[in-house]
Parts: sequence; structure tokens; C-alpha cells
Amino acid sequence: MEHESPLYTLKIAGHDLIFNLSSMLMITVAAVIVFIIAVLCTRNLSVRPHGKQNFIEWVFDFTRGIINSNMAWNKGGRFHFLAVTLLLFIFVANMLGLPFAIVSGHTLWWKSPTADPTVTLTLSTLMVLLTHFYGIKMRGSGNYFKSFAQPVWFMVPFKIIEEFSSTLTLGLRLYGNIFAGEVLLGLLAGLLTTFGALGAIGGFIPLVIWQGFSIFVGSIQAYIFVMLSMVYMSHKVSDDH
Repeated sequence: MEHESPLYTLKIAGHDLIFNLSSMLMITVAAVIVFIIAVLCTRNLSVRPHGKQNFIEWVFDFTRGIINSNMAWNKGGRFHFLAVTLLLFIFVANMLGLPFAIVSGHTLWWKSPTADPTVTLTLSTLMVLLTHFYGIKMRGSGNYFKSFAQPVWFMVPFKIIEEFSSTLTLGLRLYGNIFAGEVLLGLLAGLLTTFGALGAIGGFIPLVIWQGFSIFVGSIQAYIFVMLSMVYMSHKVSDDH
């Protein structure tokens, strides 16, 4: 069944600015969940980690490994909290639409915010813009812009195209995997309610299996997004690229 998104249109200077209320709601929910996780896991920190502290320290160690595999720590260390925040936010966002969906009439309210291309492309655009910002800040504007003309000047148009393609692939890869997973989950859930007992028998086991696989895919996509973001960042801030 087709579901509509709850849209709100705001007129500014004769132009329509359209907001997807569902995506805004789910982004807020994901951010609040990440904030709660961070607060709970960092309360009462001790030299010998135990319980919830073990989890957050594992996340920090994991992202440190991603950064170290792409750039020297004296440059990459400043992006550690960015990588941790990205990993937690995207993972939580990917998981939100897996347990259930909330539909009012034909309007879909509860879903994974990363199943919206606007959200994922906004994330990828922000990350690419950050790479340029830190590239200029850490290398100087002269050295940074000169790198676009290396090894030869006619590489400039290709490198500009590469920036746009990196933004698109980073965002659409995440969107495509999460959206496809939710569509198939919706189809399998429809079997349970449409075809009675026969549908329940035929749809329940595949639904459970796909739920587990979607958790795996959502985790991998969060890792890939962070890893590629750090790769792009290393290309911009390192003099040897």
C-alpha cells in the first residue's frame, strides 16, 4: 500500500518551502536517543570501565581505528567526536523503522529518517562541506586550492565532478539500502494481515529473517558512511594526497 508523507508548506517571498514532518520528527527522535545513550554511558566514569561504560569505550575505540586507518592521529584526532556522533546517530536512525511503522490514515509518521533521500543527501552534503572547511583551515587556502590542479591543471573539472559524485554516492547509498529494507519489511508484514493463516505461515519466518538481516545492513551502512567520510576528510587535510 502507498503511504503519503506528512508535508507542511511554508510560503516565503512567494516561494513554497516544503517540510517533511515525519522526517523532522524521526531526526529529533534519533538525536534524543543518541543523547540519552551518551548521558547514560558516560555517567559515573571509572578508571576500570564496567557495564554501560564498556559500550561507549568500545564505540570510541572502534571509531579511532577507522580514523587511524585513514590519517595520522595528530590530524585525525580532532574528528574523533564527529565520527562517534555520526556512527551512533546513523545507526539509531537506521534502526528506528525496523520494529514497526506508525501510519495514520494513509500518512506514514514513524519510519527510519535515513529512508528519506533528503535526509541522507543533507548528511552527505554537510560532510563534504566539512572536508573542504577543514582542508582550508589545516592546509591554508593557497595549498588547498592548488591541490585541485595537481598533477596537471586540466584535472580541475574532473575533481569538481568528483566532489558532486562523492556527495551523491555517499547519501544515496545509505538511502537506497535503508529504504529497500523497509519496503520489503512492509510487503512481508502485509502478508501476515492480508492472507490470513496462510499468509502468517508464509510471511512470519521471512519477516524475522529479514529483520535480522536489516539490522546487519543498517549497522554496515552506518560504518560505511563514517568510514567514507573519514576517507574524504583525510584526502582534504593531508598534504600527501
